[in-house]
Amino acid sequence: MNWQNVLLQAQAIFFLPVMATVVIPILIIFNSGEPSIKWKLSAPLDGLATAAGFLLIGIGLVLLLNTIILFARVGEGTLAPWTPTKKLVVSGVYRYVRHPMISSIFFVLLGEALVVKLIGLLNWFFVFWVLNLIYIPLFEEPGLEKRFGEDYRLYEQNVPRWLPRLKPWKP
Repeated sequence: MNWQNVLLQAQAIFFLPVMATVVIPILIIFNSGEPSIKWKLSAPLDGLATAAGFLLIGIGLVLLLNTIILFARVGEGTLAPWTPTKKLVVSGVYRYVRHPMISSIFFVLLGEALVVKLIGLLNWFFVFWVLNLIYIPLFEEPGLEKRFGEDYRLYEQNVPRWLPRLKPWKP
């Protein structure tokens, strides 16, 4: 086991997904002040929203763990821009959708908002979503195209950015 790689992976996980899904939401919760900025649903809907929130968090965490493992094992890198993958990852969940790691963060953030029922968390979900809708096509994908060339262009043509394919792409 290469401890330097483990340390880089842990650092990347802390600075990116943990900041987005734990640190920023905690800051929002503690700075929200009034309970009046929470929403309340009628009894059956409130419980369903909470259950849906926990389900989304669970799906997001499983998906995130899966993508981190794929980045380490297949891509030989991390999710962080300072230690990017050496190889293009087009296996596992990446055969269905191009950005499952960001999708996993979307799931967790929306799930947190549904569980806590705090408008600030819902706002953070939308801010994160909009930022990624802008950042990924304008910056991340052109960078991947420069790094991986024709392999990435072929992948991009066959695997959708956000909504998964029904059947896995076979390169």
